[in-house]
Amino acid sequence: MRVAFLLSKDPTTTHGGDLTISRELMDISRTTHDTVCVCLSPDVTATEVGAELIRVPKPEVAGLSIGLMSLRRRHSLVHTRFDHDAYVDALNGVEADVYVADHSYMAEPFLRSRWAGSAKLLINTVISESLVWSQTRGLTGRIDSARIRRDELRVARAAHGVGTYDAEEAAYYREHGVPAARWLDITLPPKPAVDVSATRQRLAFVGERAWPPNHHAFVRLLEWWPEISAGLPGAELVVVGNRHTEARLPDGVSDLGFVDDLDAVLATCRGIAAPVETGGGVRVKILDAASRGLPVVATSEAVGSLSSVFDIARHDDRASFVAACRELLTDVNAAAGEGRRIHAVNAGRWSSGTPQKTFLDWLAS
Repeated sequence: MRVAFLLSKDPTTTHGGDLTISRELMDISRTTHDTVCVCLSPDVTATEVGAELIRVPKPEVAGLSIGLMSLRRRHSLVHTRFDHDAYVDALNGVEADVYVADHSYMAEPFLRSRWAGSAKLLINTVISESLVWSQTRGLTGRIDSARIRRDELRVARAAHGVGTYDAEEAAYYREHGVPAARWLDITLPPKPAVDVSATRQRLAFVGERAWPPNHHAFVRLLEWWPEISAGLPGAELVVVGNRHTEARLPDGVSDLGFVDDLDAVLATCRGIAAPVETGGGVRVKILDAASRGLPVVATSEAVGSLSSVFDIARHDDRASFVAACRELLTDVNAAAGEGRRIHAVNAGRWSSGTPQKTFLDWLAS
C-alpha cells in the first residue's frame, strides 16, 4: 500500500509538537507501507519533488487576500489559508492508496484534487482549531470559530475516516455524523530514563510559544511560580521553546528559548509543569515526559485522554497545581518513583506494539 501524508509544515526544518508526532507516524507507516509526504515549506520557492518528500512553497500570510478568498469560497480563514493551488497541483501528481491529512484544513486541497471521491482520505484532526481560535485569537477568532467548526465537520464527513488525539473529540465527531471517527492513542518510543533521584529542585516548561495556547500557559505558570517556589531558595524553573515575546521573569526562572540539546536540559529536571488552558491537541509535552520518565503536573487540557493511559492526575485549579509542583520539588523519592512508573508504562506500551498497531489499523480501516 502507498500512503501519502499531507502536511502544512516541513518535517525536515520545522519544530513543534504536532511535527514530532507526524514524523513518528510516518516512521510507523514506513515499516509496512511505501510512504510519501507532501508538505508546505517556507524554505523553497518552487515545488521540489523527491522520492519520499515533496515540498511546495508556503506563501506568507496575506490577511487581505485570505479574507477575500474566504468570502469567495465560503470557508473559514484557517481552512482558506492552507488551500493553495500549487499544493493541489503537486498533489495531483502523487498517486497513493491512502491520503492522510494532518490537521483538518489539509483536507481542503485534497478535496480539490483529482483524487477526491475516488481515493481514500483519512483526516488526523490533531487539534480542533475552532476551540483554539475562539479562546486565543481575539474577536476575529470568536467570530470565525463557528465557521471553522463547520469546516471541520464538512471535511470529516467527506473523509473515509477520522482520527483524533482525544477520546472526547472522537465521540463528538461520531455524534455529529462521522461514525468512523476514532481515538488514536499514540505514544512515543521510550528514551533513556532520566535519573530523577539525582536532579535538583528544578521544573521545566516546554513549548513553542508562538502557538497561543503554549504562550498562555507560559504566562500562567510565571504568575504561579512565586507560590510554587515560596520557601524553597533552590527552586528553579527552566523554560524551553522558541520565544513569542520577551517576558519579565520571576526569581528562579530561566528562559532558554530553543535549545540544541533538549535531552541534556531535561535530564537535570525533576518534572514537567503544563498548566495548559486550551488547545491540548497532540499533547507532546506529556508524551515526551512519559517517554523519558519525567513526572508531570498537568491540567485536564494538557493531559486529555492520556490521563487514562498513564494514570496522570489532573490539577485544574491554582491551589492544586501549585501544591503538586511543590510536592515534586520537595520529595525527590516520590518524584523518582513516579518517574520510574510512567517510564515503565510507556515502554511497555511500545514494546507490546500498541501505538504502532493502533495507527496501522487505522490506515487499513
